[in-house]
Amino acid sequence: MHVYPIAAAAVWGTVAGLALPRPAHRLSVGPDDPRRTRCPADRPYPRGWRGWWGPARNAGDPAGGWRYALVTAAVCALVAARTGARPELAVWLLLVPLGVLLARVDLTVLRLPDVLTLPAAAGTAALLGVAALLPGHDGSWPRALLGAAALGLFYLVLHLVNPDGMGFGDVKLAPTAGLVLAWYGWGTVAVGTFAAFALGAVTGLVLLAARRAGRRTPLPFGPFILAGALAGPLLPS
Repeated sequence: MHVYPIAAAAVWGTVAGLALPRPAHRLSVGPDDPRRTRCPADRPYPRGWRGWWGPARNAGDPAGGWRYALVTAAVCALVAARTGARPELAVWLLLVPLGVLLARVDLTVLRLPDVLTLPAAAGTAALLGVAALLPGHDGSWPRALLGAAALGLFYLVLHLVNPDGMGFGDVKLAPTAGLVLAWYGWGTVAVGTFAAFALGAVTGLVLLAARRAGRRTPLPFGPFILAGALAGPLLPS
């Protein structure tokens, strides 16, 4: 058990989670609506970068940051426990808070903003390229790039076949999941992709049974893609 990386990852997850309520609130708007400039308490957000990352109390919800922090700290610690002190761990620890933010926005307004999905894919590809140059890494960068293209194409086909069932935001998130999964192998890509659809199906059935949703009620699929991507660093290789 790698105690120091796990503890450091948990601390990082806590700090990063405390900064998430503000961008989650600002980005949780419709596709044609401007980003919010005032917090739920109707106070203006600070200008510049401080308007995006800061304590939860500035987002009008004093406890909100700790809810995010618990999730990000737990996931970061789990990833560190499985990955160990390998170069790719730094990439996963950067992706976890971003994934939590994406999931929250998608759950709130059923969209995955380009300002998050596109940099996530490009940044992950670049950082994994750096990790592949360092000793001790446990993955393949060329395979990760191929996995990103393959999973992106797969989701694009699903979108073209059924645009109402698979949003284009999900298509733009898929390459990031493909990078994470294919870094470890094609079998991991299959498991992670299957897990995403299985979780989505089970959630839909539960909501139907509880009469919380109907057959035509749209469900955000981004959180399931992100959950499936965790199969990469968490499953045994």
